[in-house]
Amino acid sequence: MDKRSEILLFVIWAQSAVAMAGSLFYSEVMKFIPCELCWFQRILMYPLVAIYGYALYKKDIRYAFPGLILSGIGVFVSAYHYAIQKVPSLQAAGDACGVIPCTTTYVNFLGFVTIPFQALIAFLVISIIHIYLIVKQRRA
Repeated sequence: MDKRSEILLFVIWAQSAVAMAGSLFYSEVMKFIPCELCWFQRILMYPLVAIYGYALYKKDIRYAFPGLILSGIGVFVSAYHYAIQKVPSLQAAGDACGVIPCTTTYVNFLGFVTIPFQALIAFLVISIIHIYLIVKQRRA
């Protein structure tokens, strides 16, 4: 693995670590109670820290293939959750989510940056860089 690929793998690992730390900050420090979809996003994000950490340790993206699957699923879960929050015709689906409705918006920076949006960006960054590294490795 060349130095640039190693740096990109570190970026993936750092993105997953920051996302995990951010979700823990929101729940443990800010005392925001996660809804069901937030829990699914956590279940998909938290293992990425270990998966990409191991791949970084081994300096081989092939060890991180499960991370691509988890982050790909995470993109869809986060996008759905964000749509439930922001699309009025879908908000009824979010009310039936559980104890905490999935339409609950604890954070709304600039009118569009919510917690599911932040998770969506994290999953997208991880997925896109991972796919780039796979394509780059296959061309070499």
